Amino acid sequence: MFENWKIPLLMTTFAGLATLLGGFITFLVKKNNLKVLSLGLGFSAGVMIFVSLTEILTTAENLLKTYYPIKYHWMLFAGFIAGVLISKLIDEFIPDHVEEKDFAEECAPNDIDCQRQHKIKRAGILTAVAIAIHNFPEGLGTFLVSSQDMAVGASVAFAIALHNIPEGIAVALPIYHATGKKRMAIWYSFWTGITEPIGAIIGLILLQFFLPQVFVGLSMAAVVGIMIYISFDTLLPLSHEYGDWHYAIGGVMSGMIVIWASLLLLNGY
Repeated sequence: MFENWKIPLLMTTFAGLATLLGGFITFLVKKNNLKVLSLGLGFSAGVMIFVSLTEILTTAENLLKTYYPIKYHWMLFAGFIAGVLISKLIDEFIPDHVEEKDFAEECAPNDIDCQRQHKIKRAGILTAVAIAIHNFPEGLGTFLVSSQDMAVGASVAFAIALHNIPEGIAVALPIYHATGKKRMAIWYSFWTGITEPIGAIIGLILLQFFLPQVFVGLSMAAVVGIMIYISFDTLLPLSHEYGDWHYAIGGVMSGMIVIWASLLLLNGY
């Protein structure tokens, strides 16, 4: 079915690893600048909320509508609820305790600053998990489109690469701020990006031999639930804690504007 798989796979890899560029941009900001951190966390939430409710949800709806033209609304809803429940499980599997070896300095027993650093790091990990999960079906979609139409696939891959840059910032900024370790921040941004080509390969195999194609639509609906939950439960409260609501909302609006503009430019509007 996919004789010309090499170039589509390269396109998908390029799009995914654009998160690394976002990770490197993070180092242009002073680590202890709490106002920038507040804006950055709000920016992360804005990117995730906008991408979830427009791009990902619309794609999921179109996929499910093809197979279930009458009941696709309920399937979207069920996928969203599943994503919220998955988010709760993610919270349980990332224990809320301080791992001293991951911080730039050892935490003393009542060290409030160290506890805050831990909250920031945890927010970065949760964001990384959400974006990594999101990139699996995204990578699959890029690969499939590129395999059918290389020109359209190139524009899709470029659009995804462009919005992966702020996603890389969303992951690397809190990790770098909490740990002071550039390598760790880059590693997390790399990990979230590399899941895109991995997701394309694994997803393609599963869809061809094991699972119906409607699985992609359901997984995207679940991703919307995950990303919305993390944005409101983790990113926005932390953004307010390290700045104020003006910084938090300013970050949210900036994230939405940047991601919207990038998609408009790439789609030729």
